[in-house]
Amino acid sequence: MATAKPSSLLSATLASGSSLVLLQLFSRVVTFVLNQALVRIVSPQVFGTTSIQFELLLSTILFLSREGVRNALLRAPSSARSSLDQTATARLVANISLLPILLGIPTAIISAFVYLGTSSMATSSQPHFRESVILYVLAAFFELLSEPMYIRTQNELRFHVRVRAEGTAVMLKTITTFLVLVGAPDNWALIAFALGQAAYGLTMLLSFVVACSDNLDFRPKRVTVSRKDHTETLLFEPSLFRLSVAMTGQSLIKHFLTEGDKFLVSRLSPLADQGGYAVAANYGSLIARIVFQPIEETARVFFSKALSASETSDTKSPGQSKEALQTAATVLLTLLLAFTHLFLLAVTFGPPYLSLAISLILPRKYLATSAPSILHVYVYYIPMMAFNGVLEAFLASAASPADLRAQSRWMLIFSGAFIGAAVGLARGLGMGDAGLVWANVANLTLRAMYAWSFVRRYFRGRNAVDLVGWRRAVPPLPVLTAFCTAGVVVRASAKTYANVPLNLVAQRWHLATGVASILGCLLTCILFERKTVLRLVNPLRKMR
Repeated sequence: MATAKPSSLLSATLASGSSLVLLQLFSRVVTFVLNQALVRIVSPQVFGTTSIQFELLLSTILFLSREGVRNALLRAPSSARSSLDQTATARLVANISLLPILLGIPTAIISAFVYLGTSSMATSSQPHFRESVILYVLAAFFELLSEPMYIRTQNELRFHVRVRAEGTAVMLKTITTFLVLVGAPDNWALIAFALGQAAYGLTMLLSFVVACSDNLDFRPKRVTVSRKDHTETLLFEPSLFRLSVAMTGQSLIKHFLTEGDKFLVSRLSPLADQGGYAVAANYGSLIARIVFQPIEETARVFFSKALSASETSDTKSPGQSKEALQTAATVLLTLLLAFTHLFLLAVTFGPPYLSLAISLILPRKYLATSAPSILHVYVYYIPMMAFNGVLEAFLASAASPADLRAQSRWMLIFSGAFIGAAVGLARGLGMGDAGLVWANVANLTLRAMYAWSFVRRYFRGRNAVDLVGWRRAVPPLPVLTAFCTAGVVVRASAKTYANVPLNLVAQRWHLATGVASILGCLLTCILFERKTVLRLVNPLRKMR
């Protein structure tokens, strides 16, 4: 469990990131194709129950049980006490990795009973509702059983194990769900989704068992360590255990902020609109899940290892510490610069062409739901997900327990603001479910701003604040001007074609205008940002 150098760590995490992007591309394309078929087979009510309520139940069990421990143990190699040898540290970390299973049992039982007890009559009266809930809880427990093996493979940088496991699990989930829907009676629709999720969880568990078959002894064992004047017996590595407790305590607030829209939709909206919300979320977040989720997870791994290396080497090798900080800052700013371009691209070309895209991909029976209005808001929601994801990945990787407590206090404030904004926009201003997404945009913006302030404080405390100047994450003025000009052009074109039928032939010149404008923006970026990109990327190239 020795600390990796920034260069080798960066290479490993970049390989991990590309693998995870390919995994998400595969899994999301398969899921997208399946959903295109499913939304035409099942009713919006069934789709809303499974994709909003059952998925919320599943994510609640998993997130509250494992997220804090999982993030804390990413720091395992460099958080261990220097007086402990490698074998003792590995055993103590393995003990902590069992906590998600112990937390998962009461969390699953409580969550299931609360959900069953608070479900509306329209939801609970659906055929095989209770059996489906039990299967989703069982699926969650299968995944939790694999958590100790997942943590081991992540800390050993064996990212291919997860890629292979999730790829296989997604495929079996897809096949199982589709076959049961097609072959079973119509009243088995909920069971079909539940069996698919159970197949996913079981496949994940078996895949990790095979990958870790050389050592499956995860029984908790105490370790006796020698101190200067005494010996003591430990069950958990103390600093990692405290960090795990702090992050797990924070996960309840963070989970509500992450899934708050689903909480409110499941309580405030009828089942048909929940189905529309689920379809819009599946389509709207497709790019986010394919690209941004792997980037966020990879960044969390990299920042955890690199910043831990910086802290460890601070007194032993100031040069190595400075190198780790510079590499972390370069990676962070490169990602933020890329996401700024994404934001410009989305707000410039999204609104003028989204209505055409919706008419082409959205099933007709969902056009009368809240799905179209929600998809229009996703133009702004997706870039904010990207910004917040990578900034909070840095915060989670560098924060001390005291930092996490401070963040939790602010997140409580953000939670109150989110609830007020969501209810006010959705009900007070009559924006419906789209108002919930707008509230989430505001929530993500506040969280990203807080995380950025933490980044600045972190580097300032190490006399390296000059490494994270915000101007390095913003394109130059000619690029901003090009996007503004393109935005005016495509919106004028959209106004001209406002009464033209929404099909590719009738809108061909409007599409041609968009393509020409995108090419103009791309050419401007190449001309004016080549030096900026090279300045950010060159330090990474030198480490290869």
